[in-house]
Amino acid sequence: MSDTLDLEKQGSSLDEYSQSDLAFTRDTPLGTLAEPSYSGALSFMRRQFSKDLKGADVAVFGIPYDLSVSNRPGARFGPRAIRQASSIMAWDRVWGWPFDPFDKLKVVDFGDLAFDPGYPSDIPHALSAQTFGMLSKAKTTLMLGGDHFSSYPVLKAHAQKHGPLSLVQFDAHSDTWADDGDGRIDHGTMFYKAIKDGIINPDTSIQVGIRTNNDEPQGVKTLSARWLRKNGADAASEEIRRRVGDTPVYISFDIDCLDPAYAPGTGTPVVGGPTTGEVRDILRGLEGINLKGMDVVEVSPSYDHAEITALAGATIALDLLCIYATRK
Repeated sequence: MSDTLDLEKQGSSLDEYSQSDLAFTRDTPLGTLAEPSYSGALSFMRRQFSKDLKGADVAVFGIPYDLSVSNRPGARFGPRAIRQASSIMAWDRVWGWPFDPFDKLKVVDFGDLAFDPGYPSDIPHALSAQTFGMLSKAKTTLMLGGDHFSSYPVLKAHAQKHGPLSLVQFDAHSDTWADDGDGRIDHGTMFYKAIKDGIINPDTSIQVGIRTNNDEPQGVKTLSARWLRKNGADAASEEIRRRVGDTPVYISFDIDCLDPAYAPGTGTPVVGGPTTGEVRDILRGLEGINLKGMDVVEVSPSYDHAEITALAGATIALDLLCIYATRK
């Protein structure tokens, strides 16, 4: 019959919309392809899912951990929620940047790190060791949390590779409250410990969006949420660039930096924060900094609505990749 489909011919000339499960079926980590956002195997931005990081520029991975929270739990589900929300954007290059980062970077989704929650004291070392293993193959990592303590073992691995880092922290909380308890695991004190351990240099580090009290920020410069409202995104980008200079930088983005109207799905929300658009403008102004590592943490989908928070987290993670691509 003349209208009989030539299945063999059709199968050899599939367009991008005919492919599915790109997390497993794509044959290159480069480029952007379209897949329905409501179906298919999940990976961050439909990147290739692989445990083989040879030749990768960025290894994306999750830490499904929330055993150190001080308020609402649930951030262990954050990595999955961010991956799911990212599928909404994976058909096109990110808006606001003049390039597609996936044309410049070989990005692989490594999946989630493994640990035994029955031995909480062993978890930090397990996470650091696995992260350092990734850094021996991939150039850098993008971590999806997980509560904010997850940043500490990742920072430790990056410092082992690069030396002390300048921390650019987007957050409602300083997370530098004093804590001299040996072996304590807390998502509000880990940067205090990171400073004491020499992992981050407070003299070149900066916090953005802070709106909770801490009389001793350990020498880290603070741009409060009020400062942001008065001075704007461009001034914030300039202050960050001035503070870090050309030192090796790690960006840690706690989603509660955003006002709860823009990120309700988090464990310790604080009103009076910036909008998603405002922080994206700040990130856009950081192109070219010496970025060595990055994370987005504290997305807790149990408290989210219509994926508002997860979508913000996925978008910000994509912005971080763009910053890294400008340096490369």
